Amino acid sequence: MSKKRNLLLLTLLRCFFAFTLLVVVSSCSSDDNPIDVPEEGQPEPPETGTENGLTLISVNTNGVTIPDEPKIDAKLTITTDGQVVHTGDIGVEIRGSSSQFFPKKSYGVETWDSDGMDINVSLLGMPEEEDWILHGPYSDKSLIRNMLIYDLSRDMNRYASRTQFVELDVNSGKKGVYVFMEKLKRNDQRININKLKPDENSGEDLTGGYIIKIDKNDKGGYTPQNSFNSVYPPSNSTMGQEIRFLYEYPDEDDITVQQRDYISTYVANFEAALASDDFADPTIGYANYIDVDSFIDFFILNEISNNVDGYRISTYMHKDKNGKLNMGPIWDFNLAFGNADYCGGGETNVWAYKFNERCPDDFWAIPFWWDRLLEDPAFVAKLKSRWNELRGSTLADAAIFGKVDSYVTTLTDSKAVATNFGLWPILGSYVWPNNFIGNNYGEEITYLKQWVSARTLWLDDSIAAL
Repeated sequence: MSKKRNLLLLTLLRCFFAFTLLVVVSSCSSDDNPIDVPEEGQPEPPETGTENGLTLISVNTNGVTIPDEPKIDAKLTITTDGQVVHTGDIGVEIRGSSSQFFPKKSYGVETWDSDGMDINVSLLGMPEEEDWILHGPYSDKSLIRNMLIYDLSRDMNRYASRTQFVELDVNSGKKGVYVFMEKLKRNDQRININKLKPDENSGEDLTGGYIIKIDKNDKGGYTPQNSFNSVYPPSNSTMGQEIRFLYEYPDEDDITVQQRDYISTYVANFEAALASDDFADPTIGYANYIDVDSFIDFFILNEISNNVDGYRISTYMHKDKNGKLNMGPIWDFNLAFGNADYCGGGETNVWAYKFNERCPDDFWAIPFWWDRLLEDPAFVAKLKSRWNELRGSTLADAAIFGKVDSYVTTLTDSKAVATNFGLWPILGSYVWPNNFIGNNYGEEITYLKQWVSARTLWLDDSIAAL
């Protein structure tokens, strides 16, 4: 049997195993799962959207089941402090990849006008746009991992999706705690790059802006129309894996042949320079093609959280007109911060970028870039300087824990934690791919804090030793 057929078989078996675990967990009853809920005789939690409660987002589809795709018509109502602050038409669909196996779904939302056309709207104080996400944390029982890393990124002056905790109601049925957030897309308030038009196919016009990503493509696979391949195999891979870059903006329906050729050639030239003997030359080496500072910050955010998906899934890059290739924005860290029990994802003392060494047969591997960049003394010196700067401010343990405590106060004072785990009684049970199983919400938060403390201590020593 060929390597590629072996690889496909292993991937299918892994997905089947994950699905089986999810089915088992979702069938657990509340009697087997101790949670923090009001005891008998104590006051009931306040209605969501009322004073001291989280903002309530209500979605009404008139009883129609929300599909994976396409988006269906619905009505959106947002209630804050007991007052309706927004009503309007939307399109809504289920979103996500492996997270779709969870009973608590995440949703993609578009704000529409009465004719079903996209319309830009400001929601929850965020800049006007039409595309939004309702992320439903499930295997992340802290409920806060994505919120935490996105806030840290913005504090480092790297754009990440703006977020807010809410409670969700779909067709009058409570769904628990959600994170309302911006979808990543080109916009002067999101990924701020030039709007590339279909007729911009030569000269300076052709140089930007582009968004590409390394990611799964569950809908239709990889084709020359939606992606291009690296000619360099990932380090330490053993199953003939390839690195594939998906066209995100312009997407496969809008990107022209000239634009596909330009961005794929640009990335190929960057990789060739990085692989060359002169890779560290500041003029003809890799630094001629990339924004080095963005690569360093991306590295730090993935390493401080030991993101098991880091560098290989949900990995975005962008390039503006006449600009260099930038890493980011970051995306999807619900399995980070010690929340994965495979490939070292739960450990505090391993490099996330060395994932391929621990799991050389995984279908989605990490490009050779990071091993090579760390061979350049200039890159390492900038990394050390940036790490030390951030550890004295944004990434100090006290600063991180202050954010965690603030989130927990918001969620517990509003009784949203009790509501969420009353609806989804999973505390004390394994949900794929938990590395730790707390008996109550407090234990989940304590684990997260202790994990971060051990991780930053290890990184202090390990970055200094590079």
